[in-house]
Amino acid sequence: MTRILTIVLSLALAAAAHAELKVAALHPLIADLARQVGGKNVEVVSLIKPGMEVHHFEPTSKDISSLKGVSLVLASGKGLENYLGKLGDSLGAMAKIIEVGKTIPSLKSPTGSLDPHWFHSPDSMKRAARVLADTFSEADPANAATYKANSLAAGKHIDEIKSWAQRQLSQIPKSERVLVSAHAAFAYFCKDFGFKAIPILGLQAQDEVSPKEMMEAIPAIRASHVRAVFPEEQANPKLLSEIARETGVKFGTPLNADGNGLGAGSTFEGVIRQNVESIVKALKP
Repeated sequence: MTRILTIVLSLALAAAAHAELKVAALHPLIADLARQVGGKNVEVVSLIKPGMEVHHFEPTSKDISSLKGVSLVLASGKGLENYLGKLGDSLGAMAKIIEVGKTIPSLKSPTGSLDPHWFHSPDSMKRAARVLADTFSEADPANAATYKANSLAAGKHIDEIKSWAQRQLSQIPKSERVLVSAHAAFAYFCKDFGFKAIPILGLQAQDEVSPKEMMEAIPAIRASHVRAVFPEEQANPKLLSEIARETGVKFGTPLNADGNGLGAGSTFEGVIRQNVESIVKALKP
């Protein structure tokens, strides 16, 4: 009897040791941060793979099947995922949707609209790490101390990335820190690093510009003494290329606007390094 009880207890302890909180992420950068904060205690399913469109998502039957056992669905929030209402209706009580960016202070883009691209800000990403730690702790109180420690470690690494970016960007004179991009995705980056943002398009990369707006943009860029314009990954560079040709400014290497690039472009560090290196290369005297 004692031997049987010992075996039963051993099996129970083994099951507990391998128990995991399973969550799904709707943004590559959220998935990356969730893995850092969750560590071995959290299994993260990435519904939006690197290279996929982050603003729109139509789940396949394979996506739905991957949600088996998921208790939390992590969204970036602030309106980035315009399908959340529909997804919430589909999920019902199966999983709770958490908008990680909901409590992070919001900024408006130069167009006057809310900019949902808060993940370009190191300070915002540190807040997001704390949000995830609190969220995981509520769902899995037994590992709360681990989640808090992991979020602090993630925050320290983010501080190191920010310090590196500041050192690199210091090579650009303050008077020339003007970031002309395709769409309005860099308000948070510009605030953190002291740049003026001039987007040509709206909030989404597929937004179009009218010939009238195009004609207004060219003299505005000339008047601002801009050194370069920056196209974006996964967006048609034709408009920016034409503006560069008309104004005679440099045509920078593409920026990662939505945090959904391939390889390192699907991590916060990768996005910051890619964008900072592109900006410095084009704007450094």
